[in-house]
Amino acid sequence: MNAWKFPGGLSDLAENIGTTAVREVFEETGVRSEFRSLLSIRQQHHHPGAFGMSDMYIICRLSPLTYDINFCTQECLRCEWLQLAELAKTEHTTPITARVAQLLLHGLESGFHNIDLSMEVIPAVYSGKFYQLYHRQLPSTLKP
Repeated sequence: MNAWKFPGGLSDLAENIGTTAVREVFEETGVRSEFRSLLSIRQQHHHPGAFGMSDMYIICRLSPLTYDINFCTQECLRCEWLQLAELAKTEHTTPITARVAQLLLHGLESGFHNIDLSMEVIPAVYSGKFYQLYHRQLPSTLKP
């Protein structure tokens, strides 16, 4: 595919969502980053790359810690920093990339607290186990 897209890939066994996103961005671009939030989830049934099974694609918001690009030539033809407004409008991207760019522009304009799904670690029902629960921020009056 010859279109602009965000870096991404598969999780390693028992790897958390944010860790996967940070690792994949580094492997594909050489840019170090920090997980900020989960933005959205794409679900596709009968996915050709998943042996006809359903596929979940989780889209995260990261903050760059470095900016120099040293991209993987085996995974990318080109790798550049683009303006979100340009990415949202160009015909040289995928519909999902354009939509995520629009979502990020909305977050920049009205605050990421309006779009982010933050992660909270909470105890699981199984002794000694924990969940990572992703949700919109609760007002501080509702937090324990």
